Amino acid sequence: GSEMCIRDRRRTTKRRYTTFDRTKKMSLEERLLKIKSNIEKVSSDIPRTIVAVTKTFSLDHIMPLINYGHMHYGENKVQEAEQKWSEIKKMNKELKIHMIGKLQTNKVKKALRLFDFIHSLDNKKLAAKISEEQEKQKIKPKIFIQINIGDESQKGGIRVDELEEFYNYCMELDLEIIGTMCLPPISND
Repeated sequence: GSEMCIRDRRRTTKRRYTTFDRTKKMSLEERLLKIKSNIEKVSSDIPRTIVAVTKTFSLDHIMPLINYGHMHYGENKVQEAEQKWSEIKKMNKELKIHMIGKLQTNKVKKALRLFDFIHSLDNKKLAAKISEEQEKQKIKPKIFIQINIGDESQKGGIRVDELEEFYNYCMELDLEIIGTMCLPPISND
């Protein structure tokens, strides 16, 4: 599509998206300032991190935001993110890359080298693989447990009634769980 999304990531389970059409003349920096202003209008006392979702966008397109000082970016594919971010992260240690898509166990080794945050931990096999790999690499990403709050078969995530047990399992594996990620069911309300 012809849109770029910048995500407002709250420490709660809610997501808000602001979508921009590429054909408009507003710069990325202006768009970011507008989003920050809109968030502050709602509530300025809750700290928030804006994650710019940059999947499918080239680094050339993203550089104005990086140069402006924005540091959090989201990707949904390990291979695309590796090609885009590996070199620039070496030059800018402040950059934080978020894995916002489904992470397969066979991609964990590469993912841990690149991603600072994983937003989609949803099963014990993946948790065990992350634990094993973080010990080998001496890297400890910040992780969100993905919850399928609508118990929808087409969505990933653990069931709500499994959260406590799964969280305890993750603690036994020494994973750094910092929150939950939920996609609510689509509603007409």
